[in-house]
Amino acid sequence: MSRVTRVILIDLLVERSEFGHGGNQEVIQPIAERSAAEVLLVTPQMQSEEAGLRAQEQWLVGISENDVPNWDYEYPFWEECRMEMHGNEVVFRRIAMPLHGDDEMTRDWVRSIGPDAVVCSGSRRNVTMWEEWMSGGGSLMRCSSRMGIPTLGICFGHQLLCHALGASVERAESMSSGVWELTLNSRGSSDELFASRGSGEGGAPVALYSHQDHVTTVPESCLLLGSAEHNRVTAVRVMGDNGRELPAWGVQFHPEAAKARVERAFDWGHISEEEMVAFQREHDGAGVLNSFASVVHANID
Repeated sequence: MSRVTRVILIDLLVERSEFGHGGNQEVIQPIAERSAAEVLLVTPQMQSEEAGLRAQEQWLVGISENDVPNWDYEYPFWEECRMEMHGNEVVFRRIAMPLHGDDEMTRDWVRSIGPDAVVCSGSRRNVTMWEEWMSGGGSLMRCSSRMGIPTLGICFGHQLLCHALGASVERAESMSSGVWELTLNSRGSSDELFASRGSGEGGAPVALYSHQDHVTTVPESCLLLGSAEHNRVTAVRVMGDNGRELPAWGVQFHPEAAKARVERAFDWGHISEEEMVAFQREHDGAGVLNSFASVVHANID
């Protein structure tokens, strides 16, 4: 029997069920195709400081409704959810995380949890409109990436990761919502995250975007892999102090936004008709998530 793959998922779109829990399932599906999975959901944007202190002291701490005083009840609270994916059991479990933002203490907590991967979702929050909980989330992303744990920042997660590593993030005057090709540079063309051929011109990946904040500089510890027409710092990879490539990436686009999820989000009023029209073109997000899953399992093996 194969071991269970453990993923910490910073769950920042929990109030929008189709892009929140539904998007989380899209991220986990290719990982679950290879093994059973335990997904530890953290919601620092809704969690109490007291729960964070317990997490630092006791490590793996489950949370109850009392621990998330800022819960958005557009989506009902639950502590645990079990489902089957590709014949394997997947358990989604909500836990507390430290909020202090201290990297040394965060590394201790991460080591105690022992994740095989860390993923940060998109969010309706913005790095340019800083909130206190983002220090804890940024510390987690910075630490997991530098520890060599496969790490993926998606949209807001990309911005938070880059900000945590020293990049500038700026807010545009309007939203960028649509599907555009990602132009990979020479490093991006050979990067394992983009191993599957894209559906764009010359095999370029086609990606779905929905954001207003933009990363405007590349962190010194990162490689730029690709840019989009409307967004220069679109995909980055984290480098170690020795110049070695680490299995950690930030991508401005939404690989988890499968077409069926987008259509249901529109039906439920979570996106506008204008956004729905902008998102009609097929994109290659599933291939990117599959490549990340391959990295996660190669790192385990």
